[in-house]
Amino acid sequence: MLRPLLVLTVVWGAAQTTRAAAPPLMPLPVKVETAPGKLAVDGSFSVAATGYTDLRLESALNRFAARVSRQTGIPMLAARPPDASRATLRVECAGVPSGPGAEGPSLGEDESYRLDVAPDGARLKAATVAGALHGLETFAQLVVAAAEGFHVPAIHIEDSPRFPWRGLMLDVSRHWMPVEVVERNLDAMAAVKLNVFHWHLSDDQGFRAESRRFPRLQQLGSDGSFYTQADLRHVVAYARDRGIRVVPEFDIPGHTNSWLVGYPELASAPGPYSIGRTWGVYDGAMDPTREETYEFLDAFLGEMTQLFPDPYFHIGGDEVNGRQWGQSSSIQAFAKEHNLDGTRGLQVYFNQRIQKLLRKYGKIMVGWDEVLHPDLPADTVVQSWRGQASLAEAASKGYRGILSAGYYLDHLSPASYHYGIDPLADAAQKLTPEEASRILGGEACMWAEYANAETVDSRIWPRAAAIAERLWSPKEVADVDSMYERMEAVSRVLEWTGVEHRANYGPMLDRLAAGRLAEPLRVLADACEAQGLGPRSRAMKYSSLVPLNRFVDAARPESESVRALEQAASKVDIAQLREQFTRWAGNDARFQPLAKDNALLAELKPLSQDLSALGSAGLRILTYLESRRPAPKAWLSQQAKELARMLKPRNEVVLAAVRPVKLLLDDLARRRNR
Repeated sequence: MLRPLLVLTVVWGAAQTTRAAAPPLMPLPVKVETAPGKLAVDGSFSVAATGYTDLRLESALNRFAARVSRQTGIPMLAARPPDASRATLRVECAGVPSGPGAEGPSLGEDESYRLDVAPDGARLKAATVAGALHGLETFAQLVVAAAEGFHVPAIHIEDSPRFPWRGLMLDVSRHWMPVEVVERNLDAMAAVKLNVFHWHLSDDQGFRAESRRFPRLQQLGSDGSFYTQADLRHVVAYARDRGIRVVPEFDIPGHTNSWLVGYPELASAPGPYSIGRTWGVYDGAMDPTREETYEFLDAFLGEMTQLFPDPYFHIGGDEVNGRQWGQSSSIQAFAKEHNLDGTRGLQVYFNQRIQKLLRKYGKIMVGWDEVLHPDLPADTVVQSWRGQASLAEAASKGYRGILSAGYYLDHLSPASYHYGIDPLADAAQKLTPEEASRILGGEACMWAEYANAETVDSRIWPRAAAIAERLWSPKEVADVDSMYERMEAVSRVLEWTGVEHRANYGPMLDRLAAGRLAEPLRVLADACEAQGLGPRSRAMKYSSLVPLNRFVDAARPESESVRALEQAASKVDIAQLREQFTRWAGNDARFQPLAKDNALLAELKPLSQDLSALGSAGLRILTYLESRRPAPKAWLSQQAKELARMLKPRNEVVLAAVRPVKLLLDDLARRRNR
């Protein structure tokens, strides 16, 4: 009854199906078979577990019902039938344990599921709770509206992940992220099947976890913004219920200014120390030669490992510049006595000592590229920010690794760039199958120099969904146009999880407009794209005290409307193009009065003028294309120069609207030269 006659099969492999066949899912499942018909999602819809159930699964079913109710606006979805076998969606979980002694998600557990939907009901089957959770998320993405109401199309899905480690790293040190920000991003992670939350809890700019053994860490190193131990336990439980492991990171021996404020005796040079307010690499580093350092860290790690049950514990280990070590006669004498090769040798010694402490507490050490060394303990996991060559090197030497190079969301690169990065590509292609198996997956990284609680969601989503697909779906799933179509659809579905990547856009523009009609500002913002870490760090002097309330902070990393216009330009859709170009051409006359006597908008006046000029140029190009008259060569040359000028970043944004106009101009030039 639940397996209707199949009419379309999408199996990712050598015979890649056309992207038109791909359902609006992200990540795309391993196997999809569609059929005629649809399952109604209305007031009679219900969901229940018919086999194994536990608190995690029961909680998930309640969240699922509430989530789909929000998506449809039908409150009766929360009602569950007394007879589970009569539920519209029946969840059959075998209840296979996640791992030896595991009470929650564990690395390498069976995350597969199978989903069958027919007009008369749906069945979700999974071996583990994790698989059931993933299947529920897939079902929620399939809910669509049509003339007859909300429904899910008849479909058969078989699915499992390509990589077991699919993470998101969130930096809460440089800008503080309250618990509710963490929660809503965990919900969004679960929606796209990410399963590791890497929590960067300390850096030069802030120590964000409560230590009862060493209270000056948070009292003096956090500006008062930190997670209590109750908060930490809450987040771990919140993530566990959503199938997500929490791996904490306390960065040592460098990036430790926030530690040294309260405990300067740990440092390699005399204090006093202060919380870092600007970005970059500080000289402050722990003294790797004093036994007191390891006694402190032993007690600290003993406390923290009790709060984080996952076997993996991240020590950072990156960007130790060694200046303090090189300037200390006692440290240099220690290095000479122990035959340690400068800064590198000292850090290896430090890492070995920390690894032994973590092993004592039942933890496996994770560190950034810099921890890699021939003497590194074999069970260490290396997280690569340097690239696939570094990752492949670690794998070839017997170490397990995860890729983050190419997945740095704070750079605000387009989703297509992240989508093209594969943990097993480039240097990894030369690895043997055994070596390649040591590459566990990857993590998207959200460093927070230029993001705060208000803006961080828009810097993560929806682009992180493209990374999630790269880590889950078969490697053959690589059609960029299909990815964008599905990502834009899933972006709207993500709103129902509570993440605010779209919700904060309008209010931020309203604030910039200072109580006046913000529509002209929105037209400009829709035509622009924000720049990320590199360009912003060169543009002006930022610090943790500089408010992130400018136009660049409201602008999105990628403009969905500009991308749609690029597609219209490639098809020469005259009507759509003319409508948008007309809007751009007339926008500056509306924007300039809005910017008058407004300090935050004054910097945008030239940008607004360029957008209007761009609209006018676009309209003229359309006139030439419609009339089939050749454009004057001198005019074409002048416009090409103007577009090149307009495309250069200003005020830390790019006028993305140039791209569709350039497509048309290039087409016009080609027609002239035929």
